[in-house]
Amino acid sequence: MNNSDDPAEINHLLSQITGSEVDESVAVFTPLYINYGKHTKIGRNVFINFDCTFLDLGGITIEDGVLIAPKVNLLSEGHPTFPETRHSLVPGHIHIKKNAWIGANATILPGVTIGENAIVAAGAVVSKDVPDNTIVGGIPAKIIKSV
Repeated sequence: MNNSDDPAEINHLLSQITGSEVDESVAVFTPLYINYGKHTKIGRNVFINFDCTFLDLGGITIEDGVLIAPKVNLLSEGHPTFPETRHSLVPGHIHIKKNAWIGANATILPGVTIGENAIVAAGAVVSKDVPDNTIVGGIPAKIIKSV
């Protein structure tokens, strides 16, 4: 997939990787890195820009109309904090709701839901749910204002 610049071919290959049909309205600029794929669901009219990484063991749902900027990390898996168990994985589903916009180089951590129409500022690290119609930014991300 990452060797193609043909949108139809990219969507066809992404459909095979995810195990579900990726709509022709979805635009993906490669490269896109996904570790499993079968735990990722992508809605209609989604835009995914260059150089994104999706770790999808915990599941990733991207609803309709979502915009994902370059170098975004969707990390649905992490590690326990205790050293004795740190070599195991802890999954947590990421859910990005309709019309959300994830800014460049943002990181969404396991178990986070990004609300409908929400905006995640560039460079933010999101460790908690983002309410609908809000803008968050910073490390860790905090609410900046309402949309």
